[in-house]
Amino acid sequence: MSLKVVKKQKEQVQQVTGSDILIDALTEQNVEFVFGYPGGAVLPIYDALYRKKASFQHILTRHEQGAIHAAESYARITGKPGVVLATSGPGATNLVTGIADAMIDSLPLVILTGQVAKGVIGTDAFQEADVIGITTPITKYNYQVNKIEDLPKIIKEAFYIATTGRPGPVVIDIPKNISQELSEPIKVEKNVKVHLQGYQPTIFPNPLQVVKLLESLKHAKKPVVLAGAGVLFAEASCELKQFAEKYQLPVTNTLLGLGSFPGDHPLFLGMAGMHGTYAANMALTECDLLINIGARFDDRLTGNVEHFAPNAKVAHIDIDPAEISKNVDTEIPLVGDAKEVLKLLLKHETETPDHSEWNYHLNQYKKEKPLWYEKPKEHLSPQWLVQQIFEITKGDAIVTTDVGQHQMWAAQYYQFKKPNRWVTSGGLGTMGFGLPAAIGAQLAAPNDTVVSLLGDGGFQMTLQELAVIRERNLPVKVIILNNQALGMVRQWQETFYEKRISESVFSYNPDFIKLAESYGIPGVLIEDERSARNKLEQVFHTDGPIVVDCHIAQSECVNPMVAPGKGLHEMIGVEKE
Repeated sequence: MSLKVVKKQKEQVQQVTGSDILIDALTEQNVEFVFGYPGGAVLPIYDALYRKKASFQHILTRHEQGAIHAAESYARITGKPGVVLATSGPGATNLVTGIADAMIDSLPLVILTGQVAKGVIGTDAFQEADVIGITTPITKYNYQVNKIEDLPKIIKEAFYIATTGRPGPVVIDIPKNISQELSEPIKVEKNVKVHLQGYQPTIFPNPLQVVKLLESLKHAKKPVVLAGAGVLFAEASCELKQFAEKYQLPVTNTLLGLGSFPGDHPLFLGMAGMHGTYAANMALTECDLLINIGARFDDRLTGNVEHFAPNAKVAHIDIDPAEISKNVDTEIPLVGDAKEVLKLLLKHETETPDHSEWNYHLNQYKKEKPLWYEKPKEHLSPQWLVQQIFEITKGDAIVTTDVGQHQMWAAQYYQFKKPNRWVTSGGLGTMGFGLPAAIGAQLAAPNDTVVSLLGDGGFQMTLQELAVIRERNLPVKVIILNNQALGMVRQWQETFYEKRISESVFSYNPDFIKLAESYGIPGVLIEDERSARNKLEQVFHTDGPIVVDCHIAQSECVNPMVAPGKGLHEMIGVEKE
């Protein structure tokens, strides 16, 4: 063959851009949705989306924060990584809150950020930001692409890192020249497993530690299980239920663990922690064996750690070894996937003491000091309202929230019977999370009822995402608990700052009904209990999206509560005064 023929054949090889390679790599990962917002540094990628008619859908949110919170929710519901695309500079920095939120709540995300061309990085070019420097402390891993041929490999690694071990966000920063550069198509073998030196998550626990836990269970008279979000990530709810029933172990949940154990089960004590039930917190205080499955022992759960589970031997099951003994000293560490650990525990037959007296004791707490509230003379009781929503939806809805009082009322009064029905911002406590989270949840579960339960403060941070809900006719039911205040801030000022209510009450709120209608979404106003039930039933029998403005008493507080610096046994607001 002559040199001229070889040269001609090479010329006939169709070249592709880095953006084309990126779209193909995302397709190979079976991506369903990309949540994003375009800008200069990612225009080549958006052009490739248009040209290649990608198999996945792009969801154009109205703010980058909306995109990443929607992706977080999609990840929470499906277990698949949420994918986000944003431009350089302000586009990337607008994602920072969501990245930090996903990191602390262990949500798998792959975040693609545009970057200025390599030749001008470090010159303070237009819309340049040091994305790697900014996101290093709040990501599981991050990349900046330096060679076009590295793109497919980086994408594959990013999805692997985001979803294995303890899930988390991975950032890929793509300079514009890389996304524009031409190359011959780059083939990556599909079935080759990713192997990264230094990153080998432990799935199966040390069998000696399993034996130690079973031996401790054999002698425990007051055991309790604390189940966190790790149970949900491991898809271990069935195994948890079997384990609890086999040994008649009372179970309590962290905020993010709600739904991992049926909320109506006789062994369930409710949520533990700052606004947990009296029974759950006293179980943690009085137990002699605490089995933590997939929870971080964060401060909102433990209260003052000096008083936390003072008489208990602590066993901690967690896939992240960094969490073991980080906050609470652990005697029996079991590093591994919660499902695999529970399966090993269930394989063994261990005789244990009769726990009926312990369970009876805790049930008396449930009966004598249950959650309580008083109905106000004016406006609605928020707790009663959440109960009505629970009854109408039969506990089957997916519930998304922001952070604050409404979040706690939802956690307390909506009984989550199934896993992956509860989507909230836990560790970071992000206002503005709930509405875009409802978008991600509805896309993840199109046939399910999605309720976005919001405060009027958080709703106003990301309300522009109503446009996406209308645009795609997502049948989200947006319920605003409107007390014209930053409710939790006001409660703390009233309780701990001698009622000095400083900048936590809104002197003006928009008309949320007219606001909804301006987006082409029907609005419903509920001001009193007399009409509330009928109106809510109509809302949930309405096709398509709807916004409900519920006027609740501004003075209402979340009870009970563990004050900062206090132990779980020092709860206030346990009983009516």
